[in-house]
Amino acid sequence: MEFAVESGVRPMEMGVGMGKNQTLICAPIMADTADQMVELMHKAKFKGADIVEVRLDHLKSLDPRPDIEVLIRQCPLPTLFTYRPTWEGGEYNGNENSRFEALQLAMELGADHIDIELKAAHEFMNFTRGNKPEKCKIIVSSHNYEYTPSAEELGNLVARIQAAGADIVKFATTAQDITDVARVFQITVHSQFVHRQVPIIAMVMGERGLMSRILCPKFGGYLTFGTLEEGKVSAPGQPTIDELISLYNFRYIDTDTKVFGIIGKPVSHSKSPKLYNRAFKEDGINGVFVHLLVDDVNKFFDTYSSPDFSGFSCTIPHKEVALARCDEVDPVAKSIGAVNCLIRRLDGTLFGCNTDYVGAISSIEIGLQGSQNGATHIGSPLAGKLFVVIGAGGAGKALAYGAKEKGARVVIANRSYDRARDLAELVGGKALTLTELNNFHPETGMILANTTSIGMQPNIEETPISKEALRNYELVFDAIYTPKITRLLREAQEAGSKIVTGVEMFIGQAYEQYERFTGLPAPKQLFTDIMADY
Repeated sequence: MEFAVESGVRPMEMGVGMGKNQTLICAPIMADTADQMVELMHKAKFKGADIVEVRLDHLKSLDPRPDIEVLIRQCPLPTLFTYRPTWEGGEYNGNENSRFEALQLAMELGADHIDIELKAAHEFMNFTRGNKPEKCKIIVSSHNYEYTPSAEELGNLVARIQAAGADIVKFATTAQDITDVARVFQITVHSQFVHRQVPIIAMVMGERGLMSRILCPKFGGYLTFGTLEEGKVSAPGQPTIDELISLYNFRYIDTDTKVFGIIGKPVSHSKSPKLYNRAFKEDGINGVFVHLLVDDVNKFFDTYSSPDFSGFSCTIPHKEVALARCDEVDPVAKSIGAVNCLIRRLDGTLFGCNTDYVGAISSIEIGLQGSQNGATHIGSPLAGKLFVVIGAGGAGKALAYGAKEKGARVVIANRSYDRARDLAELVGGKALTLTELNNFHPETGMILANTTSIGMQPNIEETPISKEALRNYELVFDAIYTPKITRLLREAQEAGSKIVTGVEMFIGQAYEQYERFTGLPAPKQLFTDIMADY
């Protein structure tokens, strides 16, 4: 489905000679009292919000005239008043006339926007007899907390909302798959052409819908919601204001912005957006890098086939399936059997490569050289070493291939012996089951590399090998970087081994990806500085 405006990646001066987009950041304000709400309004302005959504249904008690008067008079930003009933996902469970009276009063007292649900819009318009101040815009909204309807159904929904008297159309759906977001983008763009005079707010809720909230400016959305604090959301999947502005460079996203992202499951832990978005901004690249929670790789690429979706990092568990999807694969990646970087060419074809093995192997080599007091080597310090790889997935294949290329003797340990054997045969190595690993110590001074998700947040107390067995390893590497020091690395350090964290690999593999994404040299010091906090 190609629905994006196509353009080449182009340099720009971020914030210099370039106007910010017109899409607003709206902060939901939820508190027990009006005074608490006023405090949060000032916090929202400080954080960079453009408008606040006053959720009247969250007040423990509401004295309409004095409370609404205070909320409007003391708010430092434009206001959007919502009094959401329980039947539309809100907190209000009272009389409809009382709800209508409060919203009407908000209009009369100077609210900039009020939100009324599509199911109640006709009744509300009759209640107000169509009278409203010129200043106030009526948002008519519809929320689907179960799924995202078809494009045709969404188009009909927009028409019904507009016919209900909306000054601004709003609908929110729920993502069962990340490809659901494409239909919402399609309808948003279509609505700009068909109903130019009616702004649209279109969101897809849930983690799979995150992209819809970040890319609003690209597809012409009127506003997006950003929370004051992580976790305090008014609907599932909302990012914070800080994330929108500082992480995703939201203010500078426009119709020409190229979309990059990391494909994985899980994926929210990835620090890739922190690296790439900061570098895009400093290098003047009109691009944004987002988390992409993908269930089905083929379905994802079938849907987001426009060159506007320009490049992708790829993580667990999709690296092998993504390789099969590529039209052309770098010879090294083909040998490994996995890709972690995909580039969408202007003709729509996909090119895949693997930067994992370079990032991991180089960080392990540096770790070994450090443990040998700076001794110099002709060739790699891995040459002749027994190199044990835990895991036979995409990252495991990359490490096994890289170690073999450096002259190491490779052993593959995996939960499934068949997968371990298949990979071992490819690299001329030995296969073990994971349970056999604790008793495997043919020699000392071995290298251990974990490429599985064992020990990754939130399961930080898991480890693939006993502490006792770690005494046989000179160096232990863990590809996980959340947390930076996993249980495996902590126990390896206690057992006297040199350790290399996944952060070093992460930075190393990002260099080549950035260069392939942008055509510019990787900002190596910037990447190191960003990751120094982790």
